[in-house]
Amino acid sequence: MKKQTIIVTGASSGIGKAVAKYFLDRGDNVVINSTTAAKLEQASKALGGGPQLATVAGDVSRRETGDRLVAEAVGRFGSVDVLVNNAGIFETRPFLEVDEAYLDRFLNTNLKGTFFTTQAAVPQMLKQQGGVVINIGTPNVYHALGGAPSTAPISSKGAVHALTLQLAAEFGGRNIRVNTVAPGIIRTPMHGDDIDKAAGLHLVNRVGEAEDIAEMVYTIAKSNFINGAIVNVDGGMGAGHNLN
Repeated sequence: MKKQTIIVTGASSGIGKAVAKYFLDRGDNVVINSTTAAKLEQASKALGGGPQLATVAGDVSRRETGDRLVAEAVGRFGSVDVLVNNAGIFETRPFLEVDEAYLDRFLNTNLKGTFFTTQAAVPQMLKQQGGVVINIGTPNVYHALGGAPSTAPISSKGAVHALTLQLAAEFGGRNIRVNTVAPGIIRTPMHGDDIDKAAGLHLVNRVGEAEDIAEMVYTIAKSNFINGAIVNVDGGMGAGHNLN
């Protein structure tokens, strides 16, 4: 299989780091991103460094970060074959307590980060006559949880799902495929130490592992016929709940 160049945002820990490792272990070139340079350096060391790995620190909600990611990928490895828009944040706060500054945090990172980084990558993909964009969403866009008030992050992720479909329509005919992977509750630092208490939200009655998401991201990246799809990798969370 042809060696590809992968950009992964939000890759200093959790799902993003697992995605980067999955591609690296299978011989691809990877450019990883995080807002914090120190955390990014730690992740690079944990991933083994080496000539197949590059780093770009920066806030993805700023247009120039996407430009620098693409420039690094092309300058170092010659292409941008896959963009994984993983950078994202999630918190719960009751709807009536959400102010503009709080809402903007999620719109900036989750929506604008995905939007602008993709906008930076697509011209290079058009030049190459092909590429893949994989966004990270959530099954909670279509499967709300009454006990977890999260209108701000879910609204931003809903916009990411909509963006996925529209980009797939606009660029599918030019050999650029755009899809979203929607994870369930995944064991990452963001969810803390009590994550296994959420097992019953999934029909398989366990929480997911970051590698479960990385495996699907890799599968979509290497496929030639998946486009405009929202793929739940959620242990059945979107279908129902295990109530035992």
